[in-house]
Amino acid sequence: METGFTKWIIVITVVMCCLLELIDTSIVNVALTQMMGNLSATQQEVTWVVASYGIANVIVIPMTGFLAEQFGRKNYYLFSVVLFTLASMACGQSTNIWELVAFRFIQGVGGGALMATSQAILIDTFPPKQLALGQALFGMGVIIGPTIGPTLGGYIVDNYDWPWIFYVNVPVGVLASIFTMLFIRDPERIKNAVRRPLGQIDWAGIFLLILGVGSLQLVLEQGETEDWFESAYILFFTTLAVVGLVGFIVRELTAKDPIVDLRVLTRSRNLSIGAFLSFVLGFGLFASVFVFPIFCQRILGFTAAQTGFILLPSALLSGMMMPIVGKMIQAGVPQKFMLPVGFGIFFIFSYWMSTQLSPTAGEHDFFWPLMLRGFGLALLFLPITTMSLSGISGKDAGQAAGLTGMIRQLGGSFGVALVGTYLERSLAKNRVALLPNISLYDPETQQRLQAFTANFMSKGASFVQAQQQAYAALEGTLMKQVSIITYGQIFLMIGTFFLICVPLVLIIKRPKPGEKVDLNAAH
Repeated sequence: METGFTKWIIVITVVMCCLLELIDTSIVNVALTQMMGNLSATQQEVTWVVASYGIANVIVIPMTGFLAEQFGRKNYYLFSVVLFTLASMACGQSTNIWELVAFRFIQGVGGGALMATSQAILIDTFPPKQLALGQALFGMGVIIGPTIGPTLGGYIVDNYDWPWIFYVNVPVGVLASIFTMLFIRDPERIKNAVRRPLGQIDWAGIFLLILGVGSLQLVLEQGETEDWFESAYILFFTTLAVVGLVGFIVRELTAKDPIVDLRVLTRSRNLSIGAFLSFVLGFGLFASVFVFPIFCQRILGFTAAQTGFILLPSALLSGMMMPIVGKMIQAGVPQKFMLPVGFGIFFIFSYWMSTQLSPTAGEHDFFWPLMLRGFGLALLFLPITTMSLSGISGKDAGQAAGLTGMIRQLGGSFGVALVGTYLERSLAKNRVALLPNISLYDPETQQRLQAFTANFMSKGASFVQAQQQAYAALEGTLMKQVSIITYGQIFLMIGTFFLICVPLVLIIKRPKPGEKVDLNAAH
């Protein structure tokens, strides 16, 4: 356990690294259009800039526990920070789309280690009584990162050029590298750990992990673009994902020295429940951050920077709430009681947002619902994390942190994929449902067309041109209403998913005073 100045420098280092990793999951989204123009890329090609990073992340995150034990946690962490920083510089220097995709994958390999390893470092840095505070500081990065990504990205794209969304990582990465070299130390168990010979490494587990999780992430990232199972390409990788994941689970549950010890889930009911709740948290966190900016920019005409600044106050509230929630947990407030409140608040946020969507909505209409979202997330992330990791120590802490990190990331990918698919398909379905309300024989429709036509003719259009423009304007009005209905349905869907998880919280085991779960005893 570290104390004093060193402890807080370590906290600053790992939170910086978490922010770097998570900001980069969303910062590029607002720059894709500019990348398409500058790199002569198609819409389908540029989506790989996002997909390659996500694929590398979910492959590396569950292996971080093993890699830290094998190479020394400080060495592995330093290598990852340096790799992430150099890859960020290379991304900004890319001259074609596939060069950028390759460097984004390398950046994802470095970034994947930062999340789970940072969490494991904090577990060893803080004594058990202060674990909630350490995880609160970690949670600030997890919640704030994906939310301020579009804000920062939008500002950079509006005022500079897309390479700067990568260059901004470099000074922070250099500072984090220096702090890592000077202040982060390996705990005794890692210093004294026996390194596995190459022949005893679980190569089959590594291969199946890459095959299963990598293919699944690819399907989730590219499924909507490729029209899901209408594509032979998606069907092929779905098959690989199923085969790889089933093989990976069987292998890791039966291997003597697995690359990812899945048995840690079977030894702690709270960790198993926490892993599922981490999936739900990732689903809601990333899906809501994904769908809200699309609504603001497509329907309301906001810029990327405007949208980001609307999201910023709620992210800051979550960050400020984290230490308070940590103190509540340290004071003995049970996570079992805090989680239903958090889930309920997130449902209220989702319902409230569904009622606020309108063509005339402004920033003030979203402020309080989003602040409620920030409050709810603070009451979810920390209780889920501390409940999942309580009583876990040694190498099991690294395994548990890696597993929950991977599952949270996959939850986010599922959320974005499901919402994206629902959005595109429901727009068409809801348009068909509303279309009977518009008829050329309806007096109200006729009046609206006449008003549109007269307006366009007053601006110099001929009667024929004005009539064509009037029909287009009527179609635009219809699609705006269709979109509002569809986005409202999406927010309700996200909220309902959170609400149905409340009964699961009831089976969480509340530790008795002084009780500590010794997972290592089950080896």
